[in-house]
Amino acid sequence: MVPDEPHSRAAEPPSDASVPKVVVSRISLYLRELQRLQAAGQTTISSGQLGTLLGFSDAQVRKDLGFFGQFGYPGVGYRVDELIHAMRDILGTNQPWPVVMIGAGNLGQALLGYRGFGRQNFAIQAAFDADPRKVGQVIQGIRIQPLSELAATIREKQIRLGMIVVPANRAQEAANDLITAGIEGIVNFAPVTISLPDGIQQVSVDLAIELEQLSFAVVSRLQRPLAEEPTAAPTSPPTGDG
Repeated sequence: MVPDEPHSRAAEPPSDASVPKVVVSRISLYLRELQRLQAAGQTTISSGQLGTLLGFSDAQVRKDLGFFGQFGYPGVGYRVDELIHAMRDILGTNQPWPVVMIGAGNLGQALLGYRGFGRQNFAIQAAFDADPRKVGQVIQGIRIQPLSELAATIREKQIRLGMIVVPANRAQEAANDLITAGIEGIVNFAPVTISLPDGIQQVSVDLAIELEQLSFAVVSRLQRPLAEEPTAAPTSPPTGDG
């Protein structure tokens, strides 16, 4: 039996401004771990157990969940299936999300084949490219379309999320095209900052930056001076009769 947790209460999504982005990121991590545990047959978990699996304290887990409600049961802990459902409600992924992508180069083609999107209710429904040599190709079941069809396709498929997977010098233009066509949120894989109007949500993914952070951590660890070995306390010479 896991430790007591608060009584369950439905998720109550607060306003965006009241929830730090780092909390939302951890909710995604909790969800992935819970899905893994569910697949392994586990039905309940405590905040301490969930935190230990991810390197967080039980207090951190409870605080993060506390932004959205109370989900546990005294003497039971969290029911894995219920907490998964609650987290999907929080993240908005209890519904399918069609996605449009601009850029069908090597990275774009790899993303078209990524099965992880489907497990979280995302599906790339349309892909576009400015290169006429790519237009018309069918990749992972998706026909690459010309940019001239972007707006009509987004309206027809009622797409609200877009992905930019183009060279840096074309990223802003691609963002402008998506916004003009009615996209409300953009994931930018191009290694450049793009400017978006108020109300359009943005997430940037720069893999080189992530590697830089990793290399910094490794170099910092190697350059950190080793802690000095503690010096043993001197021992007094034995005393005895002369």
